[in-house]
Amino acid sequence: ALKQLNFAMRSNEIKCLIGPNGAGKTTLIDVLTGRVKPNQGTAIFLDHIRLFHKDESEISQLGIRRKFQKPSVFEAQSLFDNLELALNSRKHICNRIFKKISSSDFDRILAVSEQINLFPKLGKPAGILSHGEKQWLEMGMLMISEPKLMLLDEPVAGMTRSEADRTAEMLQSLSLNRAILVVEHDMEFVRKIADNVTVMDQGSVIAEGNMMQIQNDRKVREVYLGDEKSSF
Repeated sequence: ALKQLNFAMRSNEIKCLIGPNGAGKTTLIDVLTGRVKPNQGTAIFLDHIRLFHKDESEISQLGIRRKFQKPSVFEAQSLFDNLELALNSRKHICNRIFKKISSSDFDRILAVSEQINLFPKLGKPAGILSHGEKQWLEMGMLMISEPKLMLLDEPVAGMTRSEADRTAEMLQSLSLNRAILVVEHDMEFVRKIADNVTVMDQGSVIAEGNMMQIQNDRKVREVYLGDEKSSF
């Protein structure tokens, strides 16, 4: 699924990963999060941490957090409870069971709910949210632990154009404090958020650069423009 792949990101960068179905985009994320172990090669985080020797939990604790394409939230619980559960996921089990929420954690939940445009619904059950709002909530559940690298797999799939535009604004503000890697087919969304774009095909990188460079690349147009969802 991946072969001779060279890939790098800077801190505080939004990089979009695009390419036809089967190009290896999701597999790359699987490798970075420890879900899949490669036969060879290496991945280094923060200049010195070798990821391939660590499991999924250890990689998560380092500050690499992933959002899958389909939203996964606790629909019967309130938005506040969902965010609190995500915040407490890194704490010792005794603290989660017996300790009341601290004022700093409470303030953190309120701040994140504002960032994801869901503060007015904080006390509502997550099940009432639209698909796009559930996507935002899950992004908030990643953000609340203050990750250093966020990996987002098609974050605007199923969103309205308005929701996608608000998501673009959200991610641009979040990238001030972290790197964000986005796998996406929506080229209008990619154009709005990407500092850099990497194009994959058949497990390898075939082009990299800003959006203007990518859309003028002959090979990219040959292998990807035929996908109706990827029209530039």
